[in-house]
Amino acid sequence: MPFQNLLIENKGGIQYIIINRESKLNALNSATIAELHDALLATFNNPAVGGIIITGAGQKAFVAGADISEFSGVDVKGAREIARGGQSRVFDFIENSPKPVIAAINGFALGGGLELAMACHIRVAAETAKMGLPEVTLGLIPGYGGTQRLTRLVGKGRALEMIMTADMITAPDAYQYGLVNHVVSPENLLIKAEEILNKILLRAPLAISSAITAVNAAQNQNVNGFETEITEFANCFATSDFREGVSAFLEKRKPDFKGN
Repeated sequence: MPFQNLLIENKGGIQYIIINRESKLNALNSATIAELHDALLATFNNPAVGGIIITGAGQKAFVAGADISEFSGVDVKGAREIARGGQSRVFDFIENSPKPVIAAINGFALGGGLELAMACHIRVAAETAKMGLPEVTLGLIPGYGGTQRLTRLVGKGRALEMIMTADMITAPDAYQYGLVNHVVSPENLLIKAEEILNKILLRAPLAISSAITAVNAAQNQNVNGFETEITEFANCFATSDFREGVSAFLEKRKPDFKGN
């Protein structure tokens, strides 16, 4: 499927989704949001892909925010549709992905860019990257889940400070806050992301999917996370991968998981 704003690259069981609007610092416009949804859906349904790395084209930006030019003239109803559509089609879609998604933050991750990174399951940042939610400088607040995910990741106090001051933070600060999992040199960014994802791809795919579902349930007040864990734990017993994992353990060999 050809895309105007994305580059899709495959490396073994890993699929790269690269936001490719370098001249616009990879800002998210409505067309890019739509393409991200289509690319993610295709990837989720592709059995040859075990996991995803999302990054930005070039050296300057992961995603430097939403395309603000598209907000001009939008009324309250339109703004509600923008936020709800983006969250359901991309940001929540990533968070609830059955496959692991890693954000490789290669530069500025601001506004919608940081929200995109926070929706991913794991974040790796180049030591030169900078992150922030500057929406209040435009008379706005984050609209793609930023107030919720940032609070979960760094706590209420730090989240409110970042959002209300609109200050950017460095990658080392983001690591200290718990916002990113790893900080590495720019040249090692994709190497580290691939290292993590390749390790995950050695594990049972259905168990990975169940783990994502159960961990996400811990942050959902509308469900009992313990019950979700029990259900997902029990469901694993119906898989061939469970039987292979147990057999491999007892036979002292490496398991050969098939994802069924």
